[in-house]
Amino acid sequence: MKSFAFALIMLISSTLIAQSKKELVAQVAQLKAEIEKLKSEIVELKKPKEVEIKNEHQRASYGVGVIMASNLKSQGGDSLDVEVLSQGIKDFYENKTLKISQQECMPIVQQYMQAAAVEKSETMKKENLAFLERNKTAAGVRVTASGLQYKVVSSAGTGKSPLATDNVTVHYVGTTIAGVEFDSSVKRGQPATFKLNEVIEGWTEGLQLMKEGDKFIFYVPQELGYGERGAGGQIPPFSTLIFEVELIKVN
Repeated sequence: MKSFAFALIMLISSTLIAQSKKELVAQVAQLKAEIEKLKSEIVELKKPKEVEIKNEHQRASYGVGVIMASNLKSQGGDSLDVEVLSQGIKDFYENKTLKISQQECMPIVQQYMQAAAVEKSETMKKENLAFLERNKTAAGVRVTASGLQYKVVSSAGTGKSPLATDNVTVHYVGTTIAGVEFDSSVKRGQPATFKLNEVIEGWTEGLQLMKEGDKFIFYVPQELGYGERGAGGQIPPFSTLIFEVELIKVN
C-alpha cells in the first residue's frame, strides 16, 4: 500500500514538474517576443522624424538650415556634430538654460573653425598635388615649365594661334578633380568670347599653345587657377581644375 501511495505521489509530482516546465518555456517565449517588440519600437522612436514642408514659413526655415550648413561646410565645419548643433539652436530658441553661455560660444567657435579651415586646406592641397603627380605620367599628358598640364584631344593643324592680348572664342567644359562640373559653355549652347590676358593664368598660357580648331584638355594647378580663394561655392580653395577647351576662333 505504501509503495502504491509513493508511486502515485511521484507520478503526480512528475506531471506537475512537466506542466511547470511547459509553462516556463511558454513564458520565456512570450518574454522574448515582448523584448523583440520593444526593441523594434525603440528603433522606430530613434529614427529621425521626417520634416514636412507645407508652407512658406517652413520653406524659409528649411532654407536657412541649408544655407547655414553650406556655409559651415565650406569653412571646414564638416566634422561638427549635427545633433548637438541642432540642440544648441533649439535651446536658444526655446529660452532654455544654455549648456555653454553665449559669451563663451564665440571664442570656442572661432578657434574650432579656424583649426578646421586650416585642416581642410591642407587636405585639399595634398589631394590636388597627388592628382597632378599621378596625372603628369598619364598617356598623352604634357607639362609646361609653369606646371600646367595639357593633353591634345584633336588637332586641326592649321589656323592661327592667339597671343595673350587677343580676343578668343571658345567652347569649354570645366570640372574639378572629383568630376563635379562647375561651368560649361557647351551646356549653355553659347561659345564664350574674352580677352586672353583677362582670365586665369592657366587659360592664358594654355590657349596660346592651340590653333583654331584644336581641342585640348587643360589640368590647371591651383597656382594658375583660383588659388587659396577658390571661386564661389563651386570651386573650393586650392582646386586643380580640368577644362576641355575647343578654340573656335582668334578674333
